[in-house]
Amino acid sequence: MKSKEIRELNNEEIIIRIREEEEMMNKIRFNHAISAVENPLKIRKARKNIARLKTILQERTINQPSL
Repeated sequence: MKSKEIRELNNEEIIIRIREEEEMMNKIRFNHAISAVENPLKIRKARKNIARLKTILQERTINQPSL
């Protein structure tokens, strides 16, 4: 998922995506611990997607006008 695509989402959708990515990454890690994963780069990709999502969400919270 590219950052341009993430920026088009609203905050609630980003939070949902973060949860989905974390669940997927945990499943992949668990399967990797039991047996060899077909593509171990999926773990890295999921971790980077989570970081992108969290970064954009953090940018939005910082840039919100103070009440």
